[in-house]
Amino acid sequence: MNLAIVGCGFVADYYLATATLHPELVVVGIHDRVTERAAALGAAYGLPIYPTLDDVCKDARVEMVLNLTNPRSHYEVSKAALLAGKHVYSEKPLAMTMVEATELVAIAEQRGLRLASAPCSVLGETAQAVLKALREKVVGTVRVVYAEMDDGMVHRMNYRSWKSVSGVPWPYKDEFEIGCTLEHAGYYLTWLVAMFGAAESVTSFASVQVPDKVPGETLSLVSPDFSVACILFRSGVVARLTCGILAPHDHVMKVVGDDAVLYVPDSWDYRSPVYVRRWLTIRRKTFLSPWRDKRALARAPYGAIRTKGSQSMDFCRGPAELAAAVKAGRPSRLSAQFALHVTELALAIHDAPRHGSSHRMATDVEAIEPMPWAA
Repeated sequence: MNLAIVGCGFVADYYLATATLHPELVVVGIHDRVTERAAALGAAYGLPIYPTLDDVCKDARVEMVLNLTNPRSHYEVSKAALLAGKHVYSEKPLAMTMVEATELVAIAEQRGLRLASAPCSVLGETAQAVLKALREKVVGTVRVVYAEMDDGMVHRMNYRSWKSVSGVPWPYKDEFEIGCTLEHAGYYLTWLVAMFGAAESVTSFASVQVPDKVPGETLSLVSPDFSVACILFRSGVVARLTCGILAPHDHVMKVVGDDAVLYVPDSWDYRSPVYVRRWLTIRRKTFLSPWRDKRALARAPYGAIRTKGSQSMDFCRGPAELAAAVKAGRPSRLSAQFALHVTELALAIHDAPRHGSSHRMATDVEAIEPMPWAA
């Protein structure tokens, strides 16, 4: 499938670095409103440049638009692409408001187009191993899930020196303005919705603990740098998700079942093993089996390009899944409704300080079955 990239910022290198893993995806051109940024990315990868977004939309060769713009531009760019008859894969979040996100989904459905949103790590080997294990009742009936998405004190790191392969600086102001929840909560929200289906309600708390993250510069938005949410799924499972840029790096997930506890060390690594510790009862006391008895359900052999720090993710697997769904005429695993449900969860957590802590979900979605190669 021919695709055009709109948005040549920091994350664009992640996609282009893994595009070679998917020869069915052909990047026919790129566009960015900052001409110099597009020129740098184009030179680094030998890609032609579209002068305007309108040029992208008018190019009949373009079948999919990969929307990698700033989150505040996601709605505008995705809408333009959909109205031009292009499928869209957008970086997270789908939009900054539910009104905008719902409109995008409606346009896509009315025009028979596919719309999907990052992150796509739920299609990775580790997440698929978890889905398979839960479908096979490896841990018994699931009662509660703890998921951590902490990235350390980012505001005290040397973030001004971070650059992508093509030399684009890390957009620290945008990252701090959008906030940790909309930037990173989706990595586990997608997993949770894939595992347990639609959420019924979410109760959350979010706050700004460090308002002055960029000394000498003013942020146009002050967004939470810490959030915690308790999500009740219609299946009866309860999940607690913590997200922040203050506590030490921790991306662990624990799925607690009647028979065992499943552990994932890091959701940002497609090769992360999946462990199980079983409940033992001795002399009427119940405890978990020792770590020496842990067993790996999966040590994914996948060789994704390591793109940043501890990340090892195939960013193009999402666009590839969308393209495969179009070609096969089947529903995409990362459907528009799936993206909308995850977006509603993320926005509910992010907006807790303004709209209250309790939110009853309005959207619906089904759980995702494991990929054929995982099942």
